[in-house]
Amino acid sequence: MLTLTNPAGLWALLGIPAVLAIHFLQRQAVVLPSSTLFLLERTQRESASGRRFDRLMNSVPLWMQLLGIMLLTWLLAEPRYQKARSTQRVAVVLDSSASMSVVKNALKQELVASLPDLQGQATALELTLLDSAPGKSRLYAGSSTQDFAAALDAWQPRAGLTDPAPSLRLARSLVAREGLVIHATDTPLENPPFDARLLSIGEPIDNVGFTGVTIVEKEGGTVWQALVRNYSEHRTTRSWQLEWPGGGRSQPKSFELGPGAILTLQAAFPENATRARLVLSPDRFSLDDSLPMVVPKPKTLKLFSATRGTHEELVIKLRRSLAATETTNDAAEADLTLLSYDPLDPVAPSGNSVLFVHDETQGGSYLKGGIVAAAHPLIDGLNWQSLLVRETIQLERRPSDTVLLWQGSRPLILLRENEATATSPAGRMLGFNFDLRLSNASTQPAFIVMLHRFAEELRTAKIAASTELLECSQPIVLAARNGSDAAPLKIETLDLDGKVLSTSTRPAAARVDLEAPIDPGFLQVHQGDAVLLDAALHFADTREADFRACAPANTLGEGSAAAVERHTEEDHWWRIWLLLLLLALLVSWHFTRERESLRSTPDVTQ
Repeated sequence: MLTLTNPAGLWALLGIPAVLAIHFLQRQAVVLPSSTLFLLERTQRESASGRRFDRLMNSVPLWMQLLGIMLLTWLLAEPRYQKARSTQRVAVVLDSSASMSVVKNALKQELVASLPDLQGQATALELTLLDSAPGKSRLYAGSSTQDFAAALDAWQPRAGLTDPAPSLRLARSLVAREGLVIHATDTPLENPPFDARLLSIGEPIDNVGFTGVTIVEKEGGTVWQALVRNYSEHRTTRSWQLEWPGGGRSQPKSFELGPGAILTLQAAFPENATRARLVLSPDRFSLDDSLPMVVPKPKTLKLFSATRGTHEELVIKLRRSLAATETTNDAAEADLTLLSYDPLDPVAPSGNSVLFVHDETQGGSYLKGGIVAAAHPLIDGLNWQSLLVRETIQLERRPSDTVLLWQGSRPLILLRENEATATSPAGRMLGFNFDLRLSNASTQPAFIVMLHRFAEELRTAKIAASTELLECSQPIVLAARNGSDAAPLKIETLDLDGKVLSTSTRPAAARVDLEAPIDPGFLQVHQGDAVLLDAALHFADTREADFRACAPANTLGEGSAAAVERHTEEDHWWRIWLLLLLLALLVSWHFTRERESLRSTPDVTQ
């Protein structure tokens, strides 16, 4: 396969008509009548009326000049020949953000159409398709353009804002330095890393969508409140409609939104309905036009309290601040036990508990020393530097206890993991190694936040049914029965009427980590006959719903000259063509000089 790396050299072919025009020009002879022809000298043909077009004189200089022009054109065009067994490696990193769903089809057409140009002069093309989301496997690897297009069809961009640098680094390592890395997106980067080319086909579009929903109890009824946002720079009009199982739907209601405005929609949740869906009039970005809803019912946390004095007041405040709790008088069935520690009767609580030191004395002086917090999820990000604690009696500390907070050499907060025994179940104990009455802990935001975190961890670990409002692709942690006789978990996606759309299974485990589906809808998780989770999934990523920063860009053509040099080789005969050019010029000069000398030499006819 032949490639001309300098097509501008073909302009030298214009010398061919110029040479032909010159050779068409002939001198018109002057007629001199004479009776003594033998006395006339042969004279040079003089022009009577200047040069004019005449017949083409066939001569050696003509053909040598034409040959020279063709050889010069060939050398200036810099021809190169395709190398045998050359391969162009191309790795495409797809922006997996949800906004790409709008331009997915256009991106596929653009990429497939550009493959011949990307291959260039190489004899083979190796394609690798990667997702920009971290931890994702390759979408495609091979040389088939049909399979490459099919992988693009199966690709579902639903992630949030992601950094493409790790995937671009992986792509560069796969194609090496000579390969081509392409970042396909809708929001162009100024300088893509790892020498990546850019293909952006995004454009600013107007979008209106839901950003969130809350369901509250008002005046004895259940009311939903949904937020709607206009992401465009223009005032727009939309309509909404509520749907519920059985084909029921409300009348469409229209509303207006100014540029960037947010509006709250509110209405009663349909009576006797377990599910509902709020729908906006459609636009190009459809993920945030649908808002599935269920009435949330978190797991109930049963509390048992055996505290005294000020501790009892604290327990009352804690119970009010925690959602979905109820008080029980049976410590055996409690999910969380709140106890005051009495050194005269140091009974170790069973199960999950929070233990407070209760010192009958007035306590000693305030503790001195710096307050240091350990790295632990219960205490991360909390500020304890303003905590003041007096010297009191201490809890009995075990070597296996984890100290969450220190002041000097004294542990202030302990975490203990109790293993299950024949008489007591496994549980966790959060111990406060000081008397709250002799400190300002109850006024510290960090104190109540840590108690909430501890209670929510216990709620998550409880095996019980819950109904929740979740976001698409949100991580889900479920507690389930485990053991040899435990049934596997069945995960179902449902439509509004409860019809099963898809099913998958997971093996039974004490803790099961799931990820919510990528599209809005309804989800149920079963273990045997028990329902562990009933959820509604909605799209709520406001960054991906805003298209004002999208713009087109295409830098695929950059560096094509280097690719041609890599996959082709030069014309090894160029030295011979150069010598032939010089030879043609010499021959042309020789015959032209000889003809001119003949014209200028006088000749007397005898």
